[in-house]
Amino acid sequence: MVIKPKIRGFICTNAHPVGCEAHVNEQIAYVKAQTSATSGPKNVLVIGASTGYGLASRITSTFGHDAKTLGIFFEKPPTEKKTGSAGWYNTAAFVKAADEAGIYAKNINGDAFSHEIKAKAIEAIKADMGKVDLVVYSLASPRRTDPDTGEVYSSTLKPIGQSVTTKNLNTSKRVIDEVSVEAANDAEIQGTIDVMGGADWELWMNALGEAGVLAEGVKTVAYTYIGKELTWPIYGKATIGKAKEDLDRAATAINAATADLNGQARVTSLNAVVTQASSAIPIMPLYISAMFKVMKADGTYEGCIEQIANLFKENIYSDSPRLDEEGRFRQNYKELEDSVQKRVTDIWNSVDTDTIDELTDYVAYHQEFLKLFGFGIDGVDYDADVSPEVAINNLT
Repeated sequence: MVIKPKIRGFICTNAHPVGCEAHVNEQIAYVKAQTSATSGPKNVLVIGASTGYGLASRITSTFGHDAKTLGIFFEKPPTEKKTGSAGWYNTAAFVKAADEAGIYAKNINGDAFSHEIKAKAIEAIKADMGKVDLVVYSLASPRRTDPDTGEVYSSTLKPIGQSVTTKNLNTSKRVIDEVSVEAANDAEIQGTIDVMGGADWELWMNALGEAGVLAEGVKTVAYTYIGKELTWPIYGKATIGKAKEDLDRAATAINAATADLNGQARVTSLNAVVTQASSAIPIMPLYISAMFKVMKADGTYEGCIEQIANLFKENIYSDSPRLDEEGRFRQNYKELEDSVQKRVTDIWNSVDTDTIDELTDYVAYHQEFLKLFGFGIDGVDYDADVSPEVAINNLT
């Protein structure tokens, strides 16, 4: 079939297998061209491995350090008449490249929150890897089923304390308007913590520890975005922010649980980037479009693969990591520089519908959005007839 993007609101409902492969190969080429840290992981478990920062972590592990990887994700396979999800095609491309390089890469497609998938991962680690020395937790989900009680928790994108009305870039209509979001109640705050906080990260690390598959000196990271004043009302100081604070609690607990292995758990604060998750958050399209304008002009912008390649080199495997006051790895320092934030704020305060293209780089934002699904990639023939059916070597 000829596959063209089908965009509905802030999501794209299809993906291009050839484009996704090209996008993955761009990231692989970037990592291969960099100087990696002198030390690095050898056996890596990536929970949430098929898109965004999780995929970048898997690429960096394999093509920066020749590490074996086991990837966990929940993606939709293709059929004869429908494309699979972008994460499915990303994984197929990654595994193809890893196989060609002769490096172990296996996958488990299923609910990472479940005991069943944790058990399958442990079985695969014991059989093929022995023990893992790096665990990356990079899940993004709107809901989570408690593996013990069966209760379904849902997350929400709401402010805390009072409702918020703020400027917004409406990507469907391509206009600057306002968005109003009512304040979350206590149940919504707790539900967001239950889905997006540190509970499942902690369950994963406890299960891996009890099974004896964590290596001496094991490292584990969970990713977060903190931002500054512009994004705090609906992000950092809102329901998502409360969930992210729970990651700090979980890191402390995991450090205690892995102390006998000299383990290290750290939350990692990363840049705002265009992802399927961030596109759904009010204010983020406008903020990121303004940030692109500033940081790309400065030559300091880093996407997912640049952030993670530098995270490994500058923080996870560095003798002098850059930490914030909470002990998190601070990889977002370029975005949060006062001069950058001031210029972004100036754009935010000035932009209207008529000046979107002049004051922001929404064009680049939209291009990055399309690339998430394999569209808009140089060198890909989007008029060609391609098969949507692409297989990957899942263990389930």
